[in-house]
Order: sequence, then structure tokens, then C-alpha cells
Amino acid sequence: MKQYYLAVDIGASSGRHILGCLDNGTITLEEIYRFENGLKKVDNELCWDIPKLFEEIKNGLKKCKEIGKIPTTMGIDTWAVDFVLLDAQGKILGNTVGYRDSRTTGMDEKVYEIIPQEELYARTGIQKQIFNSIYQLMAVKEQHPDYLEKAETLLMIPDYFHYLLTGKAMTEYTNASTTQLVSPQSKDWDFELIDKLGYPRKIFGEISLPGSVVGSFSKEIEEEVGFSCTVVLPATHDTGSAVLSVPANDDNYIYISSGTWSLMGLERMQADCSPASMQANLTNEGGYEYRFRYLKNIMGLWMIQNVRKELNNAYSFAELCDMAAKETVHSHVDVNDACFLAPEHMITAIQTYCKEHNEPIPETPAQIADCVYSSLADSYAETVKELETLTGRSYERIHIVGGGSNASYLNQLTANSTKRPVYAGPTEATAIGNILAQMLHAKEFKNVSEARSCVFSSFGVKEFLPN
Repeated sequence: MKQYYLAVDIGASSGRHILGCLDNGTITLEEIYRFENGLKKVDNELCWDIPKLFEEIKNGLKKCKEIGKIPTTMGIDTWAVDFVLLDAQGKILGNTVGYRDSRTTGMDEKVYEIIPQEELYARTGIQKQIFNSIYQLMAVKEQHPDYLEKAETLLMIPDYFHYLLTGKAMTEYTNASTTQLVSPQSKDWDFELIDKLGYPRKIFGEISLPGSVVGSFSKEIEEEVGFSCTVVLPATHDTGSAVLSVPANDDNYIYISSGTWSLMGLERMQADCSPASMQANLTNEGGYEYRFRYLKNIMGLWMIQNVRKELNNAYSFAELCDMAAKETVHSHVDVNDACFLAPEHMITAIQTYCKEHNEPIPETPAQIADCVYSSLADSYAETVKELETLTGRSYERIHIVGGGSNASYLNQLTANSTKRPVYAGPTEATAIGNILAQMLHAKEFKNVSEARSCVFSSFGVKEFLPN
């Protein structure tokens, strides 16, 4: 009888339920349910619709029952940094505000009044992003101090969904590390830092590793979806799951987890919290088995996703790639400029940036798409140089996983810009990594190396050589 493992992978724009199983040494995947997600304005804040998302999680579980494929275990991964505060009754305090909301404006300076930026990086190794949980908590402290007074528990978004399924609150390591409140030395909350910032230490629960068992569905959930299941922690940060699925077992490559964000970096056993690393804005996020994801956040496909939407979805991403590949007018922008984080109109933001920096102004869909893809590839090349300078060594190839591995034009541009071969795939990296953590817990594989070899043989990669 086949053993099924369920990955619920929720991103900023959509979520899906993917069943995985090991069949004669090959991992097979089946997407059984998909739903939409997105930020909405509530009380003038950009918020996640948590009740709706949880209903969709349960709808996907009901689909498992309907098709007769009951998972042995399941786990949920999402984006990082966002959280809920729960009161003594387990109810959410306030809105579940998303990381693209402007409430953190100026909160970095509030934090630096207490601890200088250099010292903060030396303690945590986490790059400055204005939406990091540390700044979101400062916004809560400044704007809604009563929430912190009433709060008993802080849970990252996937941890909260696991809590709703099982009734057990657990905090998973990879996502907790993105808060900028975890020590890379102790792999635990930096309570001295938390005390300095005036955040109540009681809300920060014990941190657990991927592969830990949360528990079985509560009776209420079991009755509603029609079966029980054991919840096992994956790397609940979607990038943590994606990196686990990179089909390589040496240390001579740089990965790009390519999606709404491009997370580009290395896997290491020690964090680099040096001033030079801070200046390069590199981060040391927690990974599977206490590996560090030493990486840079790059704006990623967020820009082209918005461009496509503003073009009324008249073109598929593949069509935009093909059109861009034929373009002869080339413009370049700094994809990491703050103006592209949450503009009202992405195309206008791109054109305005080009005008202000004396670049050719892209007008046609092909020119705009080429600008985004070319600029991303340039950013990747710059990041390769930074990583090699900081680590004092060179890396022979690039592995691209995630949805962006389908963007052939971008993959070729990346090979050309970095002057290294690019290996693209698997596309479903996050779901695969989520399932791998469950399979490793079930002893389907002896170790990560064996699991990654299975990913390579199950899904393969496509090679792009530099021109």
C-alpha cells in the first residue's frame, strides 16, 4: 500500500495541496487542490485573510478523502516573517498584517535606538529587511501596545495553521530564524535582545526542528475532513523547503530559489555575521539540520508577476519570455530598489526608474519583460561576485529551483551573466522539500544526501551553458 505525504504550500498569491509518494525509488507528485491568496486592505492595513486560508487548507484535506488518498503525514509551509499574536484563549489579537504593509516605516530607527544595526547583525546574522518580524513587533509595540500586553503566544503563520489543526502550538526553526530574534550560535531565541527591545519573552515558545511531530488532527478537524493525520514539521519557511530539494550533494554550487522572491546563496554549517557580510546585505537563515542558508533576497519574479497582471494577463509567462528574447532595446534597473517593493503600478515604476537613471524607457510588453529579466540576471551576477569575495572561493555552477526554473530566457541570461552553467529544476521545489522532510522523518531515506539524489533521478534538470 502506497504511503502518501501531503505538502500544503502557501505563497503570496496562491496555495496548493500536493501529494507525494515514493514509488520504486522515484518520487511522484500529484497536485490535488489549488486556491488563491493575496493581501487585502483591512482598517487601512494590508492583511492576510487567515480564516479563509484555513478553510482552503481544510478543503484540500477533504479532497484527499474524496479521491481516496489519505496522507500518512502532512505539513504546511508559507512565506517568512509574518506572525500572529494569540491571547490566553488562543484568539488572534488585531489584524494579521502582511510584510508588504507600510506599518514598519521608521521602525528600524526605533530598534536602532536600542541596539545599533551593526550589533544587531553581529548577534543574529539576519539581513536588514524593513519587514522583518523584529520591526513588525516594534510597530505593534508602538501602535498597539495593548496587543503585546494581552499576548500569550507568538506563532509564525504556518505554525498557527498547525495549531489550528492539532491544538498544539509549536515554533519551527527555519521560519523562526527569519524574525531577526534568533541567535545563530545557540539556534534559540536571543532573550537578552528580546528583553532589550521590550518584547514579552513569554510569547516566544520552544523552537523545534523540521521533522518534529506536532501531533494528530483534533477531533473537530478529524470529523470535519473525514480522517486523521499526523502533522510533521517541514522547513515551514518555503525557501527552507526549496533549498532542501536542490538536487546536488557537493558544495561547489550557488542556488537560486526562484519565485516571487529570488533567494540566492549557499548552504553552510557556520553563519557569517561579519561587518563585510552585513555590508553586502547577506543573511544567515536557518535550514534543515541546522544548516545555514547564506543568501541574498532579490526582488525576483514579483516584478514580472505584476507586469503580467497590469497587462491584463494577456500573455503567459512563457510568452513574455519568448517576446523578451527577441527584443533589441535593452533597459536595466536595480531590481532591489525599494520603489519596486509595493508600487501601485509596476510598469510605471520601471519606466520612471529608467527615466531617472538615463536608461532607454521600455514601452512595449516585450521591452518591459526584457528589462525585468535582464536586470534580474545582472543582479544574480553581482551576487555571485559578493558570495565569492566573502567566502574566498569560487563556485562552478548555478542551480535554479522553483517556479522560475521554467523561465528559459532568464535561465540563459543568468548563465551568460554569471559565466557559469545553470541547471534548472525541479519546478515544485518547495513542495518537494516539504515532502522530503516528512519522508526523512518516516525513514524513507537514510539522510539528506540520499534524498537529494532521489530528487535528481526523479525530476532531473535542464542545462543552460553560457554564451
